[in-house]
Parts: sequence; C-alpha cells; structure tokens
Amino acid sequence: MRTFMECGGAALGRGGALISSSPFPSDLKLHFVSCPSNLKIQNHVCPMPSMVLLPPITRCEAVEGRTLWDCVADTDWDNLEFGLVPTDYMYVMKCNRNGTFSEGKLKQFGPVELSPSSGILNYGQGLFEGLKAYRKEDGSILLFRPEENASRMKSGAERMCMPSPTIQQFVDAVKLTVLENQRWVPPVGKGSLYIRPLLMGSGPILGLAPAPDYTFLIFVSPVGNYFKEGLAPINLIVETNFHRATPGGTGGVKTIGNYASVLKAQAIAKEKGYSDVLYLDCVNKKYVEEVSSCNIFIVKDNIISTPEIYGTILPGITRKSIIQVARNQGYQVEERLVSVEELLDADEVFCTGTAVVVSPVGSITYQGKRVEYGNQGVGVVSQELYSALTNLQNGITEDNMGWTVKLN
Repeated sequence: MRTFMECGGAALGRGGALISSSPFPSDLKLHFVSCPSNLKIQNHVCPMPSMVLLPPITRCEAVEGRTLWDCVADTDWDNLEFGLVPTDYMYVMKCNRNGTFSEGKLKQFGPVELSPSSGILNYGQGLFEGLKAYRKEDGSILLFRPEENASRMKSGAERMCMPSPTIQQFVDAVKLTVLENQRWVPPVGKGSLYIRPLLMGSGPILGLAPAPDYTFLIFVSPVGNYFKEGLAPINLIVETNFHRATPGGTGGVKTIGNYASVLKAQAIAKEKGYSDVLYLDCVNKKYVEEVSSCNIFIVKDNIISTPEIYGTILPGITRKSIIQVARNQGYQVEERLVSVEELLDADEVFCTGTAVVVSPVGSITYQGKRVEYGNQGVGVVSQELYSALTNLQNGITEDNMGWTVKLN
C-alpha cells in the first residue's frame, strides 16, 4: 500500500520508493481514495488497488511554481474519439421549490436517480451546455469563455420555465469539476476535456407543468475530434423533408428536444455516406439555418456570411467567437439570410461549434446535385480561422480579448 507522510515531509511509495521529495504546502488538503490501475504518478503506474494522494480542488504547487507531481490518466490519447470516457467526479447542485439552489457537491461519476415522473423524463424539461478545457504546454489548464455558456443557459432556462444557476455559480462549478478531474485533460495536441453542464426538471410531475424541483449537474469526458474526418473536409446533404426548428419554437435554445428531432434525418444521411445534415428554414424552405449540431458559414469573394440569429438558430459561442476573430483578421463578416443558392455558389463553406471548433465542408448535395469546394481540400479561410481560434484556446497566442480562464 502506498503511504504518504504528513505535510512538510516527502511522499514515499511502496518499499520506500521516493515519489516526491519536495515539501508539501502547510495548507494542503489531503484526501485518500482507491488508486485505479490506470493512474500514473510521475510515470509510476499503480499496479493494484492502493491508497494514493490525488490533487484536491487546486493543484499542489511547490516553491517557484514547480508542480510536485503530475497525475495523468493512462489512456490511449493518440486514438481519442468524441465519445464518453468515464472520469472521476461529477458536480451536483439542487434547486428547491422556491428557486434557490443549494450548495453544490462533488460526487463520484455514476448513475443519477430520478423519479419516473420527473419533468425531464416526461416532458423533456431540460437544457444542456457544452464547453471545453485545454492543457497548455506548461501543464496548466484553460477554459474558453465559460461565462458565455452560463449566460446562454440562463436565457434558455427562462424560455423553458426553469430556475438557473447564476453566472458565478455556473463558472465556479465548472472550474471545480475540471480541477477535480484534471488528470483527464488530454496532453497538448491530443484533444480536450469536454464539459457537459445539464439543467433538468428532476422533481416529480404528472400533469403538464414545470417540475417542482431541479438539478444542475456537470460531468466531463476527454474527447478527440467530433467528426471522424478531423480537420479534413466533411460532406453535407441539404434536408428538404425534415426541419430542425420553427419560428416561435425552441430552435434558439439548447434544449434537449432540439437534438432528438434531428436523429432521423441524420441517420438517413449517414447511411448514404454523408457526414451530417444541413437544414433549411421551414417557412420559405430556401434559407440556410444550421447543421444538426453546428452553425454554418460561407465565404464568397473574401466576404464571410452566416445566417442571422432570429429564434430558430442556436446562438453558438464558437460562432460568436469566429465572427470576432475573422473581423480581427480583417475579414468583412455579415449576419443575414443566406439562401441555398448562395450556399451552392460559395467559394468556401465551413461549420463551427464547441465540439467541431471549425470544420471545413468539402461538398454539399442539394436535390441530387453535388457541389464541391476547393477540390475537397481545407479552404484557406477555414484553415486561417481554425488556427487562430485553436491557438487562442490552447494558450499558444496571447489572449487580448479576455476569453480564456486559467485554472491552475
């Protein structure tokens, strides 16, 4: 069994093997948990269940800012996909009937208990968000614009008749959850830690009405590229039979129901070999709206255009960021109605979203006609904006806009 001396001493492993000889800070909070077989501590792998010291809410820093140890999950970072990898902790915060959220708590990642008559299960009263944490070369961790996710959740909660955490509660909860799962933040260039906040009507309700109680929950998972193509161009098909959203509906809100409704069209498209589906407006059936889970941009004569936000399109945070980055790079960016004819005549097309970041489009098929862009290569504008945004997110370039939040 691994044992650790009290603060101020050295950390000793099995048989007295020295793990760290640096003094621990006097205010370090210690907690002991079972060591998973895939846990690495300074390149030492725990071969069997034992007792180890995991980083608490903040990383243990030695004199001159040097880290005493690095806790890194032993997983195949080179083949990381966009799928769930169970991590250590999730965050849970409850809301009572008067709309007041209790103090949140960290719990081991695992199943959530719900009443069969909960609002989320019966009437779909739920929202989710998505953001990422990135590891820098120096080992520190960055969040990207978490306050924007918090603000969007508050807006969505109002539409769905739900109470929501304050922006500060949301951001603090995200920070805490990431720090307690920091060994799952991929190394530089290997991916990111996807953060999934959920707000749901967890209280029991039978008649159609808002739930009496709510749960705010955050879990995380290390992820690779959303599309299997990575930065390589994707192939889209324009959907003419199904619609993602209607005026006056919830298309502009990140509610769970928006995504279940696209599964049928998406499944049909993937069976035909397409990467995803691009939806048109349901009134005129001629204006581009968005892909199943991303916003879309077109480039024509060095002008970048994207469908304007008017209630049926999700106000993507990556979309908002790309617009600002593009303008900073000297591009003219227009938010307006974009017809499918303009889409097919574009010089370049790309998608944006938290999961995909920037994804170039190689081809679009509409009513049996296939249009290719840039010989199905990565467009110049797509590449430029992808590099500019990811360099900012990963802390490679200086953040002059105050979008990143350093955690440790």
